[in-house]
Amino acid sequence: MTEHTEFPHPTYRDTVLAPLFEGIRRHFAVHVNAINRAHLVMLHETGIISTDQGRTIATALRDVEQDMVADKLSYTGEHEDYFFLLEAELERRIGESGGMLHVARSRNDMDHTMFRMALRERAGCLMEQVLDLVDRLVVKARAERDTLVVAYTHGQPAQPTTFGHYLSAVVECLLRDAERLELASGSLDLCPMGAAAITTSGFPIDRRRVSDLLGFEEPQLNSYGCIASVDYVTGLYSAIKLLFLHLGRVAQDMAQWSAFEVGQLHVPDSLVQVSSIMPQKRNPVPIEHLRHLSSVTAGLCDAIINTMHNTPFADMNDSEADVQQAGFAVFERGARALSLFAAFLPSCSINASRFETNSDAACATITELADTLVRDEGLGFRRAHGVASATARMVVSRGVGLSRGFDVFAKAFEAETGRATVLTPGMYAAAVAPETFVRRRDRPGGPAATALDRAMEVYEGKARECRGRLEARTARRARAASMLESAFNALLEE
Repeated sequence: MTEHTEFPHPTYRDTVLAPLFEGIRRHFAVHVNAINRAHLVMLHETGIISTDQGRTIATALRDVEQDMVADKLSYTGEHEDYFFLLEAELERRIGESGGMLHVARSRNDMDHTMFRMALRERAGCLMEQVLDLVDRLVVKARAERDTLVVAYTHGQPAQPTTFGHYLSAVVECLLRDAERLELASGSLDLCPMGAAAITTSGFPIDRRRVSDLLGFEEPQLNSYGCIASVDYVTGLYSAIKLLFLHLGRVAQDMAQWSAFEVGQLHVPDSLVQVSSIMPQKRNPVPIEHLRHLSSVTAGLCDAIINTMHNTPFADMNDSEADVQQAGFAVFERGARALSLFAAFLPSCSINASRFETNSDAACATITELADTLVRDEGLGFRRAHGVASATARMVVSRGVGLSRGFDVFAKAFEAETGRATVLTPGMYAAAVAPETFVRRRDRPGGPAATALDRAMEVYEGKARECRGRLEARTARRARAASMLESAFNALLEE
C-alpha cells in the first residue's frame, strides 16, 4: 500500500473535502461574498486598513467574484476549502494585501454567519408557506362553518361538530407552530461576525456595522456562544419538527374520515388514484403522502438535532457544513408537504348523508339529551346521564338510531325517575338533532356560528401580525443588501 504523506490524503479529499467544497459552492458562496464585502467595509471605516488597501482589496474581490463563478468551480485539492481558495486567489492578484481581508475574523465566525444567512432564507420561505396554509384553511373553515361532521375521541365517534370548527382547531395549532418557528428564527437574526475564533479581536472592530450590512437584527453578544452555542440549529429544527408532527396527525384523521367504513370526507377525483386490478377502488393516496412527508420531515429534524447530542460546547464540525447541508432536506420535504396540504384540505368536502347516518347510529348527540334533562326536567346531571346512557344502549341494540328513539327514551326516563317525561316527541327530536347540539355550544371556542366567527377574526389577526413581522425582516435584509452594495461601491471609488 502506498503511503501518502502530503495533504490531502486522497481518501480524505474524496470523502470529506470535495463534498464540503461542493456544498459551500452550491449553498453558501453567495453568503461568503456578502460577508467578505461587509467585513472589508468595516475594516476600512474603522481605520484598521487604509483607503488604498480597501480600494485594492475591493477591486480584487469584485474581479474574483466575476471570474470565479461558483457554479463552474470544482474541487482540485490544491487548497483545503473554498475559503482558502478565495484567499489564495486574492493574494495571487494583489500580493500580501489580499491577506489583510482576514484581519479580525476567523472561519469560525464566518461559518456560523453564513450558516445562519442560509437558514434564515429557508426558514422565511417555510414560514411563508405556513401562513399561506393558515390563510387557505381560514377561508375553508369559513365556508364550512355550518357543515356538520362527527368528531372522534379514542378512535370512536363522540359528538357532532362542524368541519369549520375542526379546521379552526388546525389553524390555531398552526399559528402556535408559526409562533414557535418565529421564536426559533430569532436566533438566526443574531450575527456571529466579530467573534473571530472564540474571543473577538484586539483590533477596534465594529460588530454592529457588519451585522447591519448583512441584514441581522443585532450582533450575538457573547463571542464564545457565537461559535459554540448551536441552539440556532437545534431550536429551529425542533420548531420545524413540531410543525410536521402536528400536521401528520391531521393527515391521519383524513385517512380515517375518508375510509369506506366512515366515509364522511369526500376526496375529489383529482386527488384520487385507482387500483391497477380492483376497478371499484378510490384510493385517496395523497393522504398517505401527506402523512409520510410529514413523518420524514420530522425524522430529518431529529437527525440534525441528535447530531448535536453530547458534542462539546465549542466550535466543532458536528454542527458545520456537512450537517447544515443535510438539514436542507428538511426544507425540501417540508415545502412539498405544506404545498400538498394547501391543495388537499381546501379541495375536500363532507358527505352529509354519511354524517347523518353515522351520527344517528352512534348517538353522537346524546350529551345534549342529558343536558336537556337537566334544564327541562330538573334532574342532576349524573341521573340525567344515566337516562341518556340507557337510551343509547337500547337504540344501538335495536339499530333504530337515536333520532327515532323517543319511545325507548320515555321508558328509560320513567324507569329511572318513576314518572313520565315532560318532553314531547318534538322536544326530544330537537334535543337530539345535531343542529341543536352545535347551536347551543356558542361559548368561546365552541362550534356554534357566532363563536366560530369570533374565533376566525382572532386567527386572521394573528396571521396578519405574523406575516407583518416576516415582511419586516425580509424588508430589513433587502435594505441591508442595498446598503452593503452602496458601501462597497463607494469603497471601489475611494
